[in-house]
Amino acid sequence: MKEFIFYVYIVTNPSKKSLYIGVTNNLAERLDEHYQNRGNDATWAGKYYCYKLIYYETFQYIDKAIEREKQLKGWTRAKKDLLIKKTNPHWDFLNDQFKRDPSTEPRLKKSE
Repeated sequence: MKEFIFYVYIVTNPSKKSLYIGVTNNLAERLDEHYQNRGNDATWAGKYYCYKLIYYETFQYIDKAIEREKQLKGWTRAKKDLLIKKTNPHWDFLNDQFKRDPSTEPRLKKSE
């Protein structure tokens, strides 16, 4: 049986004014989706250009990750800011830690 790591994460926009909290089992792919959706009014994160990772936690079980995501979403902005500053005091963008490796991606076959 394949084991997953689940992530609860917080992304922000380049000016660090808006926060988006989510949960995923593939953080590299999810960050790429947020990046591709920037400026897309159909999604909250896209509308506010939230694609810069500033915080994440890992979980073994999805139910615990979802529980934590809901908890964080219920917090005040000030409390979220303090949580982020504990592990990332300068709000550095952490996306590079989760870059996708193109060599492991499936290749598309060229049409004949």
